[in-house]
Amino acid sequence: MKKIVVVGGGAGGMELVKKLGNKLGKKGRAQITLVDVSSHHIWKPLLHELATGSLDEGVNAIDYQVHGAHNGYLFQQGALTGLNRNTQTITLAPLYNSNGATVLTELELEYDYLVLGIGAVSNDFGIDGVKQHAYSLDLTSQAMTLRERIQHQFMQHANGQRQGQMKMAIVGAGATGVEMAAEMHHMAHALKGYGYNIDEQLLQITLIEASDSVMPALPKSTLRQSVHDKLLEIGVSVRTNTIVTQVNPHSVHTKNGESIDTDLTLWAAGVKAPEVLASLGLKVNRNNQLLVADNGQSHSDARIFAFGDCAAVPQNDGSFLPPRGQTARQMALLVGDNLMALLRNPQAPLKRYVYKDLGSFVNLARFTTVGNMFSHWCGGLQVAGAPARLVYASLYRRHLLTMHGPIKGSLMLLSCGIQSWLRPQLKLW
Repeated sequence: MKKIVVVGGGAGGMELVKKLGNKLGKKGRAQITLVDVSSHHIWKPLLHELATGSLDEGVNAIDYQVHGAHNGYLFQQGALTGLNRNTQTITLAPLYNSNGATVLTELELEYDYLVLGIGAVSNDFGIDGVKQHAYSLDLTSQAMTLRERIQHQFMQHANGQRQGQMKMAIVGAGATGVEMAAEMHHMAHALKGYGYNIDEQLLQITLIEASDSVMPALPKSTLRQSVHDKLLEIGVSVRTNTIVTQVNPHSVHTKNGESIDTDLTLWAAGVKAPEVLASLGLKVNRNNQLLVADNGQSHSDARIFAFGDCAAVPQNDGSFLPPRGQTARQMALLVGDNLMALLRNPQAPLKRYVYKDLGSFVNLARFTTVGNMFSHWCGGLQVAGAPARLVYASLYRRHLLTMHGPIKGSLMLLSCGIQSWLRPQLKLW
């Protein structure tokens, strides 16, 4: 039986293994294995909500092992560390528990086809102090660590054991940075309602962006300006055209010589593919992305495919696919079609992916939502307020329906709705 190993359980990877598991795994036509460093999946665009407690991981997480048992694929937890193309095996690092004890020793998995979809990590651009003193939101574990730090600081202020304003610097005004800034103000408002003795002016959030506007990926200047104005309205200090040169424990330094005081720093200034990809003997670019054809096959090996933020996929106009969730999902499903075609006929022609920008949305917590739909068609349709919030929310709902199927997915959505009504706005434990 052919073995297909998919490394990376993000949104694209999950939809891929569900598709392959149901069409191949359950029918005994191939053995499908998902590999991920975590034991469960949480939709990455919501990690900023997890970091503030707005999202309950117990309700929204999907257990890989259980999901695989229901959808025809196997799961192996571990971090990719090596690749042997001669023996067609990958190596997974040992797995340790929270006390440092070994749970699993190093493992090797065999494959006939390997799919890499391990996404991206924050790019520190070699700037001094970022790795040591700034938080990132690449993984669920990072969001949980940041949540604990934020909650402890609010608690200290509420009990008079920390004086002055609570200062946070967010470097990078893309979706993660902008949405986190708004979530922090939403969190402060909710905590005050729960009896925390904090002032309305407690937060001092400084959003720092190297380009000339917030949300530079949004296609329309009116949308970018709308986001900028709303951030100012809720009390966020926005610094555009500002380049960070150093991060210290309690300050961020900029190219123009300014020092910005901060109690904690979130780094959301850009992404690159994980370093491990540059060590596998495959062709990569300077951002560690695998060089991949528009059918998903790597340039180095026809048995290795890649998609999403870890892949550099060319388009007809010479550009490369942008690091977007929609491209990862669409490319993953195309890779699934191509793998099924190759299992039927190793010489089968493969589908090619052509990117169409379906739109971009940014959700500023309870304050507003703005976005652009169908950007590939006449510039798209600009939406804001309640209609934009409905579309934004529907993206996650579609993900749940895809993951669980129409019946179970609908029940999950109903359960999430009931939970959001019953539980507090924030999870504080």
